Amino acid sequence: MTEKKKPDPLKSFIAGGTAGAIEGAITYPFEFAKTRLQLVDKSSTASRNPLVLIYNVSKTQGVSSLYVGCPAFIVGNTVKASVRFLGFDYIKGLLVDKEGKLSGPRGVIAGLGAGLLESVVAVTPFEAIKTALIDDKQTAKPKYQNGLVAGTVKLCKDMGFRGIYAGVVPVSMRQAANQAVRLGSYNAIKSMIQQASGAPPNEPLSSVATFAVGSFAGIITVYSTMPIDTVKTRMQALGADKLYSSTLNCFAKIFKEEGLLTFWKGATPRLGRLVLSGGIVFTIYEKMLVLMG
Repeated sequence: MTEKKKPDPLKSFIAGGTAGAIEGAITYPFEFAKTRLQLVDKSSTASRNPLVLIYNVSKTQGVSSLYVGCPAFIVGNTVKASVRFLGFDYIKGLLVDKEGKLSGPRGVIAGLGAGLLESVVAVTPFEAIKTALIDDKQTAKPKYQNGLVAGTVKLCKDMGFRGIYAGVVPVSMRQAANQAVRLGSYNAIKSMIQQASGAPPNEPLSSVATFAVGSFAGIITVYSTMPIDTVKTRMQALGADKLYSSTLNCFAKIFKEEGLLTFWKGATPRLGRLVLSGGIVFTIYEKMLVLMG
């Protein structure tokens, strides 16, 4: 009987971080558009089309404006992906059967654990900074756009630890749901393909198959977790503490004042980012593991 092969934690961390950094840099304009659309007031007459928003911002404020908050996002994405894959591979190693296979429900549990871990360590603080910088950029007198580092440092000082972690509950809910669905569905589809082809559980898929499976997992994730993502963005906007007393209050207020469909505002650009990100992240992650042996 062959010994079950366990993932190397350091390799999972490095491969995940590399995948997260590359994915974040490529897909950030979609993240920018999604965040802006989620912050748009209901009374605003501005277009809700993400491509029109991206075009208008680049035309009136310059292409660089599409990357406001991007450095914080990339650093956060790097740490997030490192922690995510490290956590997922570790938990997966504890839950696999004797043949090295992970059942569907156990894959969801592993993803849930990875999502909770990354939300506290990386996602909440870096998402808060990114959201606040994007929100600040669209005000009449921006306060935090005076230089990449200086503006971010000033923002962090003004927000404080409590402000940066203000959205930890909705972020944790979103990340737990995101990774339970994303990693769980990716693992399930990958296992189905491996079983159909007769490949062993640890055998990586081809680049094309990995990209396709990762993209499909991204589509499932977007529409099932979008309401939590919208609440997360609202809770991390500047002045959110004056508008919402809690995560539940934010849910109720959006539903009552703006309607059910508001929860899916920004779904299109998020879909564009997660479909691309799903394909990019899983492909680079798998390839990095192969390169590192």
